[in-house]
Amino acid sequence: MGQTITQKILAAHCGREFVEPGEFIILQPDLILANDITAPLALEEFARIGCGRVRFPERVALVSDHFVPAKDIRAAQQAKSLREFAAEQGIPHHWDVGRGGIEHTLLPDEGLVVSGDCVIGADSHTCTYGAIGAFSTGVGSTDFAAALASGECWLRVPESLKLVYRGGLRPWVGGKDLILYTIGLIGVDGALYQAMEFCGETISSLDMAGRFTICNMAIEAGAKSGIIAPDETTLAYEKGRAKKPPRVYSSDPEAAYARVIEIDCEKIEPQVAFPHLPSNVRPISQVGEIPVDQAVIGSCTNGRLEDLRLAAGVLLGRKIHPRVRLIVIPATQEIHLAAIREGLAAIFLEAGAVLSPPTCGPCLGGHMGILAEGERAIATTNRNFIGRMGHPKSEVYLSNPAVAAASAVLGRIGSPEEL
Repeated sequence: MGQTITQKILAAHCGREFVEPGEFIILQPDLILANDITAPLALEEFARIGCGRVRFPERVALVSDHFVPAKDIRAAQQAKSLREFAAEQGIPHHWDVGRGGIEHTLLPDEGLVVSGDCVIGADSHTCTYGAIGAFSTGVGSTDFAAALASGECWLRVPESLKLVYRGGLRPWVGGKDLILYTIGLIGVDGALYQAMEFCGETISSLDMAGRFTICNMAIEAGAKSGIIAPDETTLAYEKGRAKKPPRVYSSDPEAAYARVIEIDCEKIEPQVAFPHLPSNVRPISQVGEIPVDQAVIGSCTNGRLEDLRLAAGVLLGRKIHPRVRLIVIPATQEIHLAAIREGLAAIFLEAGAVLSPPTCGPCLGGHMGILAEGERAIATTNRNFIGRMGHPKSEVYLSNPAVAAASAVLGRIGSPEEL
């Protein structure tokens, strides 16, 4: 009987040849991760367990990225707890301000996650690593604490939802638009506890940045994970950065799926998700007149160098609207440096934007761009729930980087084609 790529990876990590969707398994993940919000809770639970030592310190990653640079005393204390725990336990993979960046961009770029890995993280967007053909999923802080102590985790093997993307892409359409369109099609619970398997010639033609964006937002459809089978593009990305040999898995032709959905990409325009759900999407041609007060370009969803290049291309030689605040957030320190070296930073600053250090910041309503009552933001982030970026009476609209940049210039949500 055939298996999906997800079944194969999970089977390999629990020492079996085959696992069945719906069964509970115990496995050893290759990497477990947490950040400055979720790790402190886990460390308290770890202390209660009383085992004293982390079983596999080399398989742990601790990243301060949500409230960095520290916004207040509590945030500073949280980051300090990670520093102290990493030193005490001999955890080599710890990143602080000025050395790392946003975890879901940082860890694959550092080569700590490779194709065929199994990764759990105390953050819902851990599903990002499926872009390189790894099984990755978010867990709670208690599960992370248990994995610190035991080196193991348990889960129910998910069914798989196969999404096949056909056709070429229109101008200004990329990975963000494909996943927003998909979530709009199936709903925020359309892939509930399933592995979203993205395939088809359209996916094969995407660069890694677009693939990371797609898998990053699988959780917004209720999925357990998102995954794209590795190909030459994946292996080229991993070459020179992977800390260990990738393991390439793919689904068998006779593998069983809960559903198979085919999507014609040639009709997809740039997409905008209206408040207050990522599924509340409209094509850019049907947005209407929506003025904005703030634009945010960045996050683990769209803070890669390719995203910044796209936005800078729209902003080159232009000024943002006098009513709009534009915040640009490179996802990692290395991407920030590359943006400076390539001249992208100068384009953003000359347009009237502010360039932030790597941080999750405004995405979760943390800092570096909180919205006041009644304000609207267009953002390349992944969620637009009520109060997500600030005041509960503010609004967040989701888009790709080109639309966000164009909207900053226009003072309203609009297409780069209008410029």
